[in-house]
Amino acid sequence: MLLEAIIVIVLVLVLASIKIIDQWERGVILTLGKYSYTIGPGVNFVIPVLQRVMKVDLRIKTIDVPKQEVMTKDNVPVHVNAVVYFKVSRPEDAIIKIEDYAYAVSQYAQTALRDVIGNTNLDEVLTEREKIAVHTKSIVDKETEEWGVDITAIKMQDIELPADMKRAMARQAEAEREKRATIIMSEGEVTASGNLSKAAATLSKAHGAMHLRTLQTISDVSSDKSTIIFVTPIEVLEAFRKFGGK
Repeated sequence: MLLEAIIVIVLVLVLASIKIIDQWERGVILTLGKYSYTIGPGVNFVIPVLQRVMKVDLRIKTIDVPKQEVMTKDNVPVHVNAVVYFKVSRPEDAIIKIEDYAYAVSQYAQTALRDVIGNTNLDEVLTEREKIAVHTKSIVDKETEEWGVDITAIKMQDIELPADMKRAMARQAEAEREKRATIIMSEGEVTASGNLSKAAATLSKAHGAMHLRTLQTISDVSSDKSTIIFVTPIEVLEAFRKFGGK
């Protein structure tokens, strides 16, 4: 019985000493509570009771930065939220130097995003979203590097403006569209007037050309069965004026 008990204890200790680490993980070995070394994927052996393994996932993780109200540099309140992509680069530091690195990354990213937007005007916040995200990433990455965490990217998702600001921007956009339409129309009128001036000059040089053009216009109008207004050619008027002068 004693031998069987010893065998069972030995088997239990052998099984307890076997630690399997997946490909995407690393194992941080603590011996009597003190960091010893880090083990890689595969089958590993540790000293039961004296050593314990803390597994760390090395895959890229995502954390949502909750929507928060931020005051821009020009004193406009906006609601923004973002997503942080990060991964553990040094498992031992992520375990030893910080209690909950995922929560810490989320909180620090939230604070950094608020600081960056607070030093940026509203127009830049709306048009330079990628630039703001890159700047925020550099700030967060600098701090989390000490924790053994690498920030791979920060993406801003939504930027929500106050209702009155949305209406003001909509009116501004409509006014800008009307301005462009007016400019295009005026440019078209200038071009058309130039062409008409050239056409009038050409017709005036040919005797009877204006009369022929008038007849052609009357023919075009009559095809639509509309009321026809007869326009006396300028040549006829000139003839009457000369005749009356004599």
